[in-house]
Amino acid sequence: MQGNGFLAIWSDVSSAQETDYLHWLTREHTEERLGVQGFIAVRVFKALLDGVHRFLIVYELESEAALAGQPYLDRLNAPTPWSQRIMPILGNFARGGGRRIASAGSGRGGIVAALRLAAQDLPGEDLLHALVAGDRIVAAHLLRTDQARTGIKTGEKGLRANDGSFDGLLLVEGLDQAAVRAALTAAGLDRHAPPQLYAQVFALG
Repeated sequence: MQGNGFLAIWSDVSSAQETDYLHWLTREHTEERLGVQGFIAVRVFKALLDGVHRFLIVYELESEAALAGQPYLDRLNAPTPWSQRIMPILGNFARGGGRRIASAGSGRGGIVAALRLAAQDLPGEDLLHALVAGDRIVAAHLLRTDQARTGIKTGEKGLRANDGSFDGLLLVEGLDQAAVRAALTAAGLDRHAPPQLYAQVFALG
């Protein structure tokens, strides 16, 4: 990951809305966000789930300060007409941004596991190195949410019915689904429920 900050966003859309949503992301929204001071890059992932149109957006930031910076708040308080149409249709919405605590490995994998964590469950850096030692695992990142910056009320937030959040996020990047699942199993990260896997569908920056 580039920079020391992040912003991660989940949302579901219906099959009928998916093309409009993806066009909004790839033709307007992500480019608009990368025009904001402190935003470096973005990756868009789709969950590998049958019959579910769930997307994960991960922005890479210079630092968590960008989340409360005036340039970003100005954009959040002046959503475009297209954004005003899209925001109310997003289901199971969750959003959190903050600081990258640690990373191991290098590069970017096409398959990513994204585990939302409670504060008491945030692992140590040793786990990241153990994960990237696995076959076909290229990187692992531990991220911690800044709830104060994430929770700032804005015009865009007001367009959505409910915003979920999380304390921390573990991203595990690999070359294929089997490798990522095997790494999670070896680390004991799938003992309660199989973590969702995502495939990258778009990147910018």
